[in-house]
Amino acid sequence: MEAPMALFRRVAARAGRPVTLSFEGRAIRATSGDSVLAALLENGALIRRLEFGREPRAGFCLMGACQDCWVWSAEGGRIRACTTEVGDGMILSAEPQLPAGSDG
Repeated sequence: MEAPMALFRRVAARAGRPVTLSFEGRAIRATSGDSVLAALLENGALIRRLEFGREPRAGFCLMGACQDCWVWSAEGGRIRACTTEVGDGMILSAEPQLPAGSDG
């Protein structure tokens, strides 16, 4: 399987420490201080698809107002990827994960 292409490229150097998180089972490298959305887009991760045309979607407003960048944390609950800072060891998914053994 071919690695996804980054949707965005960092243009300014960051001085934070490196962190690794997981999105949909894939390791994502980021820099401390990055937003989750910036890390996902820089690593080519797809958050969701448009409901009508199936085109890729990501954050829309980039300030926490539009609700388009929700991702789910393994710790429970959803977070806004555009306003949440990355954390080392975060486990995230595009859809809520059902508990093991549930029928959904």
